[in-house]
Amino acid sequence: MGEDGNMSIFNISYTNFFLVGFPGLQEWRSLLVLPLTFLYVAIISANALVIHTVVAQRNLHQPMYVLIALLLAVNICAATVVIPKMLEGFVHYANPISLQGCLAQMFFIYFTLLLDYNLLLAMALDRYVAICHPLRYTDLMTSRLLGVLAIFALTRSLGVAVPLVVLTAQAQFCRTTVIRHFTCEYIALLSIACGDLTFNNRLGLAMRLVTVTFDLALLGTSYTRIIYAAFQISSGGARAKALHTCGSHLLVILTIYLSGLSTSIVFRVAKTVSQDVQNLLSAIYLLLPGALNPLIYGVRTREIRQHVEKMLCRKESSQEVEESRKKPQNMRAERKLPG
Repeated sequence: MGEDGNMSIFNISYTNFFLVGFPGLQEWRSLLVLPLTFLYVAIISANALVIHTVVAQRNLHQPMYVLIALLLAVNICAATVVIPKMLEGFVHYANPISLQGCLAQMFFIYFTLLLDYNLLLAMALDRYVAICHPLRYTDLMTSRLLGVLAIFALTRSLGVAVPLVVLTAQAQFCRTTVIRHFTCEYIALLSIACGDLTFNNRLGLAMRLVTVTFDLALLGTSYTRIIYAAFQISSGGARAKALHTCGSHLLVILTIYLSGLSTSIVFRVAKTVSQDVQNLLSAIYLLLPGALNPLIYGVRTREIRQHVEKMLCRKESSQEVEESRKKPQNMRAERKLPG
């Protein structure tokens, strides 16, 4: 009788695990703490800066900028779900986590990923209406429609994340207590489960294929029509602005979907790839959007960039004024000193 059979007799199912990410970098793990901490601070700061700009400036209270701010808020949540536990793993080689903690982390990982996908769909709809039906934009893209899109995004994200977590919670984890990953991803947890996992594997693959295929079909159709309509605009300036805005959205879409596609291919096809390479691709997939999105929207979106520049310049000028006020006070204090 094989190992799985022996385990099933004793009905052993572990409820506490150890996350061991990047096992081949054991000697260098402590040196990665500082760069990863810097990356986390940079992700939080850059995304928060753009969000604050959108919230603070009344002329940015438009559907496109609100959706950008929501996307960047999801980036902050996604990084917070992954990086703190990842840092703990770099400090301690074996990073303990309970089954409940693992399932909670898995839920928030896939919930935020699906929110990313859904917000990209909402942004495609916004650009489609703005460029293909500009005269009806204010009538169609109302706050009520944004609310409906937000409810749809939350419902769809829950509809994918919850079944994955519930199905994983029902599995028996009897192979080992060591998860060779820095986070509790679906495939990483299934790798230490025993019993017949055919349905789990097929469900995970089917959900990803259906979600990605459906989203890419809608995004491809929308942006094809958007780009075609943009080239029909007679004004060169308006045409360039429309294409520039769509270019920013397409860059974000490529970043999210290509990184996810490469990770899935490596996990399911390239069995000879080392665990460290697989974990690195997962880290890129989970963290790259949060690092690049605020740069793409903060630099390429002119309205946001101008307000950020004004905000930073205002802070610098206020600091200079404060320093200039302090200088005369210091000089008067020095004159009063006996000597």
